[in-house]
Amino acid sequence: MQQLWQQYGKYALIIGAVSVVLLFYFTRTEAQQPELLPLTPTLEEPKIEQQPIEPEPPQVTTVLVDVKGAVKQPGVYPLTTEERIIDALTIAGGITDEADTKLINYAQKLQDEMVIYIPKQGEEPPPEAVATQAQPTSTTSQTTTTTVNLNTADETQLMTIPGIGPAKAASIISYRTEQGNFTTIEDVKKISGIGDKTFEKLKDYISVK
Repeated sequence: MQQLWQQYGKYALIIGAVSVVLLFYFTRTEAQQPELLPLTPTLEEPKIEQQPIEPEPPQVTTVLVDVKGAVKQPGVYPLTTEERIIDALTIAGGITDEADTKLINYAQKLQDEMVIYIPKQGEEPPPEAVATQAQPTSTTSQTTTTTVNLNTADETQLMTIPGIGPAKAASIISYRTEQGNFTTIEDVKKISGIGDKTFEKLKDYISVK
């Protein structure tokens, strides 16, 4: 036995030393290996739905419209800028059987101080009759206002002037018969019921020459 140890003992020591070194190496490597953390699922960000932007409603303005001529209930009526001539005629009781409707633009929108004159059949409509005016085809077109001559107009033509009804039209005719022709458009303020405020509304629609 002693002879075997002397012969192979050094090999056993070498193998033992190598084993100790390898054991130390693997033990240290395992200690230095980083800990693997479990993977966590990635949460998706919630999708935010954009709410549609609702358009603002159009602004509605109240206007006064003077409806005259062949209608059942002529007069001045409060309406809105979103309404049309057909709405004004409906409020005025509708047109009479004598009305000439060939040139009426029922779809035209209303404006403040508008005069809507419905002519009778065979009657020549006055130039200021809004319901029978042809609308400009170009956006650059300008509307030329035709004035009513206070010295020559008859009662029907005078009633196409904003703010002039049957009573004031008769007073204008009576004035020029008794006092003579109007010298200036400001003379119309001599008519009862026509003051500075009314004159400002109608001055662009009248003339004396």
